[in-house]
Amino acid sequence: MKIAYLVNRYPAISHSFIRREILALERQGHEILRISIRGDGTDHLGPEDQSEARKTRFVLQRGTKALLLAFFKMLASRPAAMLKALALVWKLGRRAERPLPVHFVYLLEACLVSQWITAEKAEHLHAHFGTNSAEVAMLVHALGGPPWSFTVHGPEEFDKAQFIALPEKIRRANFVVAISSFGRSQLFRQVAHDQWHKIRIVRCGLEPSFYGHTDVTSLPAASRLICVGRLCEQKGQLLLLESAKQLMDAGVKFELVLAGDGEMRGELERLIDAYQLRSVVKITGWIESAEVRAQILASRALVLPSFAEGLPVVIMEAMALQRPIISTFVAGIPELVEPDQHGWLVSAGDVDSLTAAMRACLESPGEQIQAMGAKARMKVLRFHDIDREAARLAELFQSAGKAPATAA
Repeated sequence: MKIAYLVNRYPAISHSFIRREILALERQGHEILRISIRGDGTDHLGPEDQSEARKTRFVLQRGTKALLLAFFKMLASRPAAMLKALALVWKLGRRAERPLPVHFVYLLEACLVSQWITAEKAEHLHAHFGTNSAEVAMLVHALGGPPWSFTVHGPEEFDKAQFIALPEKIRRANFVVAISSFGRSQLFRQVAHDQWHKIRIVRCGLEPSFYGHTDVTSLPAASRLICVGRLCEQKGQLLLLESAKQLMDAGVKFELVLAGDGEMRGELERLIDAYQLRSVVKITGWIESAEVRAQILASRALVLPSFAEGLPVVIMEAMALQRPIISTFVAGIPELVEPDQHGWLVSAGDVDSLTAAMRACLESPGEQIQAMGAKARMKVLRFHDIDREAARLAELFQSAGKAPATAA
């Protein structure tokens, strides 16, 4: 089966789960047409993502002339479909997060994507994230494109569901993928009960090349914790620094690595200086997948004190590498991490509980940490095998044409 994948930005360091899904589908004999609305540059990407970039078509890199030409060709060849698509753009733009002209640009993008899909004879279109990529996919379908679907990750889509027309997208899609039971419940909230059957769970997965061929059972000598993720308010790194100060003031010996970059880096750097944490806290900036793996293996546990989430892939990665987790009772995290079995879960925003969990991890005997890590690995491999999850997704692609989407 030939499937077109549409993502706002692909490849990207933070989208390794999409790359794994695409490659797993290809291993199973499907042909994938990769389409990214924006280019992300390749200088900072690892070799796997650089390889993906060479296989990807980038919409906006074609320029305004190509978009306008695609629009007028579509207008001439499918005038009735174009009128319906324009009516949909008007409907979406009236109460949207972004102004109406932006939605018209999405229509231009959809015209070009539609041309590519038609020329390549793609049988299904799948978008990742329920934001602009899903809107472009919906417009491609309105223009006469193939059956379509999209994966919702959260939490951004849940925070602004009405302003990104998430209910409309669910109603018009052939099916919608949630990555956890929690995510599915949030999508249930957006549509009537007669639409619930469309919402299916397909989990993000890991492939053996990430966690195999390495002795992951031995713990590092250093009392190091690692937090991997974009430096932003929802990940809770500011709270993490509060806990780090409490640990340092209590005389606990530890190291803390913040692996990632983002809009809050400057604020985090200032707080590190204000709390005099330079001797124990390090920010790495963006690092590629292989370095993330190495940093996790060099740490005793992963700590992620998130305020809002979908289900972080880095938690799966750390568990596959036999490292316990310190995180929060947020979104899909408790579906994967069980307290006292695979690590510690605390209430989001509770700095004292976070500090206590970090201290318990740092002071626990190595045998206990190893036992937690072994259980964590067994749990994640049971539920997050990429080949098994990709096979489930492929079944949905193949059956999508048999159940027409709603054309509201």
